[in-house]
Amino acid sequence: MKVLMVDVDGVLVHGRPGDGLHYCTYLERDLGLKREVLQEEFFRKDHWGDVVTGRDNLEPRLTSVLERIAPGLSASTLIDYWFENDSRLDQALLGDLAALRAKGIPMYLATNQEHRRAAYLMEKLDLSSYFDGIFYSAMLGYQKPAPEFFRLATERVGIEAHEIAFIDDYPANIEAARQFGWKAMHWTPTATLNDALAAFSQ
Repeated sequence: MKVLMVDVDGVLVHGRPGDGLHYCTYLERDLGLKREVLQEEFFRKDHWGDVVTGRDNLEPRLTSVLERIAPGLSASTLIDYWFENDSRLDQALLGDLAALRAKGIPMYLATNQEHRRAAYLMEKLDLSSYFDGIFYSAMLGYQKPAPEFFRLATERVGIEAHEIAFIDDYPANIEAARQFGWKAMHWTPTATLNDALAAFSQ
């Protein structure tokens, strides 16, 4: 292993800062929008697919949806609410990753994100202090588990696929990474970085 790639949501980030609940848990109470409606009208239709692969920007596309489903709610208000309530960091894992990086292992985030949240993760949550960079779907034009995601990330990091290790909580992403040649481990709530390192050495 010459480089470690780390997923974000479900690995490093786990919901609301105070309690770890999904960021939409109190969405209707706080902003008057039902979680199911947002999921169906934005995330489960073509809108999110275009945004998360960089074909469109988040705010204008979300604005067009909110004009129909929640006309009194601005996209900027919802985006701020989402980002702030989906930002609980796994500090124990970050500490373990920092110790490994201090030994000379470069680390990158490998994640499905649109441009604004990718910047939020690196700047506002300060993940740029822990990682050498980020490869994300809106940057690459493909989202995991598409093989093109892994190909482009490999090309940009500049080493052979078999020299890259990867942790992710989504089985399809793990399978796709392995098919491309990365060493990959399925991350679970009870997993540790030592578990991953042991799996990578097999």
